[in-house]
Amino acid sequence: MPLDQPTLNSLGIAKAPADTRVVVAMSGGVDSSVVAAMLAEEGYDVVGVTLQLYDHGAALAKKGACCAGRDIHDARRVAETMGFPHYVLDYEDTFRESVIDEFADAYLGGATPVPCIRCNERVKFRDLLETARDLDADCMATGHYIQRKVGARGPELHRAADPVRDQSYFLFSTTGEQLDYLRFPLGHLHDKAATRALAAKYGLPVADKPDSQDICFVPNGDYAAVIEKLRPDAAQPGAIVDMDGRELARHDGIINYTVGQRRGLGIGGLSEPLYVVKLDPDRRHVVVGPKSALATRLVPLREINWLGDAPLASRGEWHIGVKVRSTRPPREAILRPKANDLAEVELLTPEEGVSPGQACVFYDLDARSGRRLDLARILKTGTCGFSKTSG
Repeated sequence: MPLDQPTLNSLGIAKAPADTRVVVAMSGGVDSSVVAAMLAEEGYDVVGVTLQLYDHGAALAKKGACCAGRDIHDARRVAETMGFPHYVLDYEDTFRESVIDEFADAYLGGATPVPCIRCNERVKFRDLLETARDLDADCMATGHYIQRKVGARGPELHRAADPVRDQSYFLFSTTGEQLDYLRFPLGHLHDKAATRALAAKYGLPVADKPDSQDICFVPNGDYAAVIEKLRPDAAQPGAIVDMDGRELARHDGIINYTVGQRRGLGIGGLSEPLYVVKLDPDRRHVVVGPKSALATRLVPLREINWLGDAPLASRGEWHIGVKVRSTRPPREAILRPKANDLAEVELLTPEEGVSPGQACVFYDLDARSGRRLDLARILKTGTCGFSKTSG
């Protein structure tokens, strides 16, 4: 006679909520605050943890950033309201070494890095997760909009129910081991209004707090100003050239330009607008061309993190969905594994503005699984190594 299956709580753990310790990563925003409040109301042993990532004095005066001084205060107020302990951990040195320095170096190298991805990978889902284990937590919960579902082979990552809020792109390198420990209680909600309604229900002081918009260490989105502060000799002048190498104008530093940029080139009198199609840091060249030159079909990848059921190398080609921009929906593509943990993606519809340093997130579009494009399971992620344009 088969043994009775253990009763699982709402987090999928075979314990009563009161016996289940959950560390909640609290940024001070409404999303993570609702997660903490929801779990506390359900009777879980909640411990709130907030990371101080950036200079406290600068962050305190900066609105709209994650983990700023005001956000730390707001997280503490939520913990007091719901009656669970809250801790602030100083991760400034780790954040600077693991995220900010690499961001500066990559930007100087002509790439378009996504520091929020590195923060999740190297701070929140690595060091903070280890801290949660040290606190004897059974799992760690976050306010990310993404779904964790248990499949036949274990936990799977799926896009959020709300495609507008979906944050699968930014969870670039979540591993299977991490996924086993992580929980995302908001992934099933269909819009942000539902989250704010829960915040109001729990009487949270952040119920009407605006969403964070900026990268925490990049005030007002001015990347160039941050790079100049971190690397004072970074702004080296050079030439703006066309695709044949002819000089069209001068610039004050490639740090002021990104692939796909049209404005601020200082080039006029042409029959059609020009766009930045490539940055050449070695020659200090900003290469410009027509919009058609931005179309990318082949995207080489590195830093592969495979979450599929079958080994990546078990097929020569994978027909998948691909997302190369956080604000764009996945598009159909063909993935071809290469040697040495590399791969190449062929986009069936060329994408504009693909740049080294961006993430390329893959989604399972197997029709037999019943998974739709807008609710697909995340198969794999990789970092764009470089891009080839096709006419």
